[in-house]
Amino acid sequence: MKLNWDDARIFLAIARTGTLTAAAQSLGLGIATISRRLDRLEQLMPMALFSRHQTGYRLTDDGEALLVYAEALETAALNFNHAVQAHSQAEGMVRLAVAENLANRLIIPSLQRLYTQHPRLRIEINTATQLTNLHRRDADMAIRTVRPEVGNLTIKSLGKLRFGLYASADYLKQLQQQQRTQRTAQAQYIGWAESQQHLDTAKYLDQYCKGRGYVLQSNSLSSQIYAIEAGLGIGLIPRFIAEDLALIRIDEQVEMSQPIWLAVHSNLNPSQRIRAVVEHLTTLFEGQQDQL
Repeated sequence: MKLNWDDARIFLAIARTGTLTAAAQSLGLGIATISRRLDRLEQLMPMALFSRHQTGYRLTDDGEALLVYAEALETAALNFNHAVQAHSQAEGMVRLAVAENLANRLIIPSLQRLYTQHPRLRIEINTATQLTNLHRRDADMAIRTVRPEVGNLTIKSLGKLRFGLYASADYLKQLQQQQRTQRTAQAQYIGWAESQQHLDTAKYLDQYCKGRGYVLQSNSLSSQIYAIEAGLGIGLIPRFIAEDLALIRIDEQVEMSQPIWLAVHSNLNPSQRIRAVVEHLTTLFEGQQDQL
């Protein structure tokens, strides 16, 4: 005689509900399945478990005697499931290096979902402008727009970040007024500081401006965005940020994109806390790709 946990579940459901219909509903099974399982169970048992009545099923004395053991099986199964869930939850600190605007506008708003699934997990976000060295373990992982080419790193693509030229409505209104009264009036641009001219976005904007000077330059993308919002000029910024701020796009033909890479030190890949964050970031960026 071979009994399993499924047999015990059927036995308990019928014992507690008293009918095949109610037992089927409690287990999410069809009545025919419950009836077939009960027939199999009774064929395996050397004694009758239930007596049949017009109102349903009642436990026999032998069934009553076995009830406590079936409930013990149920408790053991529940405890096993709880233990599996507890061990599947990541815990500890994960240090993530990422640009400030991606952190503030995309990643941080998503973290509550991650914490709900892994309440003992903690995130440290590093938004320093200098490149974080994963080999020195300055961080556990980094989101970058330049693919790392050397080192013991696992690299994963998170999609692309698209840029466009944007300005505030107030600035465009002011520029139109100036151009009506001054033929030589030209648009003013906001760009990267001299120390950041190696960036692809800096090169792209410089080529577009064709040598015209900048009204403001900064090594911070956040500062450039604030300057655009303040009506100082036109800047090349991520589309998802500009559209969220209701800025107006200039020249629909102007668009560039940068790949987004997630780099993780390969020695950390087996870690459950690392896997949990990698999975979360992958799902997040995949879901937002149309907006990025």
